[in-house]
Amino acid sequence: MTSLRMAFNELRRITSGKLPRLAVLALVLVPLLYASLYLYANKDPYSHLGQVPAALVVEDKGATKSDGSAFDAGGQVADELVSGAKFRWERVAADAAERGVRDGTYTFALTLPADFSKSLLSSADFTPRQGVITLTTNDANNYLGSTIANQVVAEVRRSVSARVGSAAADQLLLGFSTIRRETAEAADGATKLADGQRQALDGVTALADGLVPLSDGAGRLSSGLTQLRSGTAELPTQTRRLADGAKQVADGDEVVAATAADYAAKAQELTTKLDQSDGAVAVRLRELGFTDEQIQGVLGALGQARETVDGANAEVQRTSGQLRQLADGARQVSDGAALLAANTPALSEAVATLDDGAGSLSSGLVTARDGAVRLKDGQQQLLDGTTRLRDGLAEGVARIPSPDDPTRESTATTIGDPVAVHGVSQTAAGSYGGGLAPFFLGLATWIGAFVLFLLLKPLSRRALAARQMPVRIAVGGWLPGALLGMAQVVVMYSAVTLVVGIRPVHGVTTLAFLLLTSATFVAILHALNALLGAVGKFVGLVLLILQLVSAGGTFPWQTIPVPLYPLHYGLPMGYAVDGLRHLMYGGDLDGVGRDALILLCYLVGALALSTFAAYKQRVWTPSRLAPELVL
Repeated sequence: MTSLRMAFNELRRITSGKLPRLAVLALVLVPLLYASLYLYANKDPYSHLGQVPAALVVEDKGATKSDGSAFDAGGQVADELVSGAKFRWERVAADAAERGVRDGTYTFALTLPADFSKSLLSSADFTPRQGVITLTTNDANNYLGSTIANQVVAEVRRSVSARVGSAAADQLLLGFSTIRRETAEAADGATKLADGQRQALDGVTALADGLVPLSDGAGRLSSGLTQLRSGTAELPTQTRRLADGAKQVADGDEVVAATAADYAAKAQELTTKLDQSDGAVAVRLRELGFTDEQIQGVLGALGQARETVDGANAEVQRTSGQLRQLADGARQVSDGAALLAANTPALSEAVATLDDGAGSLSSGLVTARDGAVRLKDGQQQLLDGTTRLRDGLAEGVARIPSPDDPTRESTATTIGDPVAVHGVSQTAAGSYGGGLAPFFLGLATWIGAFVLFLLLKPLSRRALAARQMPVRIAVGGWLPGALLGMAQVVVMYSAVTLVVGIRPVHGVTTLAFLLLTSATFVAILHALNALLGAVGKFVGLVLLILQLVSAGGTFPWQTIPVPLYPLHYGLPMGYAVDGLRHLMYGGDLDGVGRDALILLCYLVGALALSTFAAYKQRVWTPSRLAPELVL
């Protein structure tokens, strides 16, 4: 009897009758029900989050920005959440939200406190504090709901942070523009200041240069005034003696002038009398009997004598006048000398004062000259510093950014949200259900193989009684399960791809890999049942549980506890899930060949184990005739 004949007989046995056929149909549909329904229910749960109730409490009272505009961050966040429709948001009071989360009315609650906007603006007043968003969850409602809520809050936090950061960066960049403008004005002022300092330096240089000869001249002036002071020290005494002598001369001249005037008066009186005596002489001579001719002769002689007298009188009068002028001049000289003597002490004191002032002036000019030199040096240093200030401000202006409005807004956005995630997906599952499909297809294939041996007999008793070759008996017992497993895979794969809508990238290869997986799992469970009987079914269930936790179907397998690592490497489902992922998502296919080879090794090993079981069971034992446990 060949293996195919044994398989055909077993299939005919389990399909002989209406109820057995229905049982076979049910066994074929078990993987379909498990995988297809689960994947259908979880194909895209994120698209239905809008049906999840969530409470939104907005207590934010808003704030006022530095420019006087209103800022309502809480209202903006609430509007974004409601318009986003990711959850079924309901704006309620705080107590209603807390009560709703507790009794399950809401999956979670999000609270924006009264000072939310003020907190976001607090950094502008250098009293920074964080804006707090309160998330209230209750894992008794749904654990994953709380997890998703945490992700939503994280996104809200990122969005608010980016908005506030962008606004702050925009103000900062505007501040840079203001600083640049004012720095440019300062640079212009520094340029003007440098020019003024240069002119001042030129003036100070000229002053210092001019003070040198002025100081020398003042020194010479001081020396001359000192000599003048020494020369005029006795001048008051001398002028006083001069005034006294001049007065004596004037007094003497006055006496001489008065005497001369007296003589002149007498001479004039004499002349007048002589003029009057001519008539009297003529009368007396007539009286004496002189003739007119004689009288004229006498008068002529007298006239000649008068000429001498008149000349002498005229000289006396002239000399008297000169003496009077001399006396008057002497009196003026005396008065001048007296005035000079009276003012000479003041002159002497003035010369002394002038000498002292000239000395002070000379010393001051020397000090001024030295100060001007130092001022020149300081002015040069000031000019150098002003020049460096001008150059530094000019260089600073060039370094201070002053972007235009589009650049400033773009820069502020980048500063507020500096990191953008550029997702490069080498492969994509397409949906949440697509991401779970490799695991649940492999799991459904194991469950399908497990339930087959609730109806199938692992080894043909007739072939054992006929002492057929063990390998032929093992293959003959495996083939019915393998054929039914293939039927399970085809039905399940068709429903998943056509009804659920999960389309593998490599469709035909995925189906072939699932067929290999089913054949391998059937072989393993067949070997367990053939070797251990009823205990083999329990071992198959235990292996199912172990593979659930170690295959890495949901989280990466590296996240399981380290003591469970050997289970991942030692059990076949992990390789089945890995190969299905690469085939369904379009990843690197090099690992698929390795996974298929390992599954094929499990298949061959399981058939070898079934052959050993067939070899052992050719001998009937009391335990086989009356087993202690029958399932």
